[in-house]
Amino acid sequence: MDVFYIITNKLKDKDYVVTNEIKDYIESRGRRCYISEKDEEGHIIPGTIPEDIECGLVLGGDGTLIRAVRDLGDRTLPLLGINLGTLGFLTDVELKDFREAVEHLFSSRPEIESRMMLEGAFHKCCRVNAVNDIVFAREGKVRIVSFNIFVNGTLLNTYHADGVIVSTPTGSTGYNLSAGGPVVEPTAELIVITPICCHALNTSSVILSADDIIDVEICEGRYGRQEQVSLCFDGAEQTTLITGDRVRIRKSDRTAQLIKIRQESFIKTMSEKMKGN
Repeated sequence: MDVFYIITNKLKDKDYVVTNEIKDYIESRGRRCYISEKDEEGHIIPGTIPEDIECGLVLGGDGTLIRAVRDLGDRTLPLLGINLGTLGFLTDVELKDFREAVEHLFSSRPEIESRMMLEGAFHKCCRVNAVNDIVFAREGKVRIVSFNIFVNGTLLNTYHADGVIVSTPTGSTGYNLSAGGPVVEPTAELIVITPICCHALNTSSVILSADDIIDVEICEGRYGRQEQVSLCFDGAEQTTLITGDRVRIRKSDRTAQLIKIRQESFIKTMSEKMKGN
């Protein structure tokens, strides 16, 4: 690889000291490197990504990497995460090892993992993709909300809960894990449904095929009360749903392309990252 694109979390590298150090190193080795142009909210400005880029280097944590995938839109670009964050399940390289990682990209074809994404369709015209998860959570007063979950048109269950998480394998170590859901090998192709604080004795997650189509319907509250629910994609893009609204979730046509430098297994990585947690 000869042409690189650095996507930086401004909060973790405010003066671009690390960003410029990596850019200078790449250019000192005879390659080209661009730095992403961001708006005031930290998103890549549409139309500013050069056409000849072969690889993106994402400086930050897992959230930065997820945002980068989303900001790229329909552009498929392999991304290498360089960890400036904390746990870093998605970021493959620690900052101290960036030179070794970049040299590897110069000299050989890296392994690229294709990670499944989800698409959520709602309000008839809105379609949004998610790398980690699509989350439904109650708004307003502290009370449970009822959710009908349909799979391929058949009612699977009605959850009375604070919310519902629909997760990819990549997102299984995020909110899904915190809510008691299963950890899934991230390159698998399946969908995990996990209720949040469900008011029932059986609150187990449900694991479905990646080919299944899921509909989540917001139910009427007690005494015919209209409920309000927050719909959130990857903890970023958010909208409000009301009683009767439905969201159709399926496997997205898009995938996240993540470069793997380290040869450690997911199990070993998870054990190291979660040690003491």
